[in-house]
Amino acid sequence: MTETLIRADSGDAAESLRPIPPRRPGQRVAALAVAFLLVFLLEGWITNPRMQWGTVGEFLFSPVIMEGLRTTLLLTFLAMALGIAGGVVLAVLRMSANPILSQLSWCYIWLFRGTPLLVQLLFWYFLSAVVPTIGLGIPWGPTFVRADTNDLITQLTAAVLGLGLHEAAYMAEIVRAGITSVDDGQSEAAQALGMSRGQTLRRIVLPQALRIIIPPTGNQVISMLKTTSLVFAIAVPELLTSIQGIYSRNFQQVPLLVVACFWYLVATSVLGVGQYYLERRFGRGTSRDLPPTPLQRLRAAARNHVKESAR
Repeated sequence: MTETLIRADSGDAAESLRPIPPRRPGQRVAALAVAFLLVFLLEGWITNPRMQWGTVGEFLFSPVIMEGLRTTLLLTFLAMALGIAGGVVLAVLRMSANPILSQLSWCYIWLFRGTPLLVQLLFWYFLSAVVPTIGLGIPWGPTFVRADTNDLITQLTAAVLGLGLHEAAYMAEIVRAGITSVDDGQSEAAQALGMSRGQTLRRIVLPQALRIIIPPTGNQVISMLKTTSLVFAIAVPELLTSIQGIYSRNFQQVPLLVVACFWYLVATSVLGVGQYYLERRFGRGTSRDLPPTPLQRLRAAARNHVKESAR
């Protein structure tokens, strides 16, 4: 009986010693003011008859817009594939002991980062004005295969080349930062085991560098998805170009731009979720306990609610 009382007293003492957070009325007032302003703006935006939400619903799943969205996603995938592959090659060349290869990589990055992307897209689109034909053969010798430039570099090809080669310059710096983050002792240990430089890079350095490379690469993918809207300048029928074609006929610019914003937000949100789980996967081993995922938090909250209800 005495032991039970002691335990109860100790529990009451622990409960009484629990720290009480200080009251911050200013924060509550600021939060309420921001919430009121947000509700006021949303209410005014939603109830505005000039937004023409009927037009938004009419064109939200229009076949033309769905086709433009598919083209946007295709451009994002192809351009990022080209950009990542080119970025890895450029980063390796930039860190090469050969000064010629290193300087060539530096010149590429300097050129493609230093000129606007829109200019590069237009350059590839009008390449046939400078190079009418593209051939394969011996330099200053016979040409074995020849093709018209306009047939090879279509609007879609020009868009992929412009976006992908421009992205490769940025990905090169991201990959180089990831490689340099790996301790030199890892490479020295691999060389001591008899691995070549290529084997060391593929099996030791790059797998460890991915933890640094993936977060900014995910941001670049999301940025690329939005950057594809620039290809309207060369009339590629992606999402924004398709929407511009519609509102140039019915003059409903704002409702159709809302449709564009909706689909860009959906696509970037899906990519953001994928980036989160990919970062989580490659972040294993950096800390003992990874933070719970949103799904795990919901499950934990549901379990706690059931326990509280059972009490």
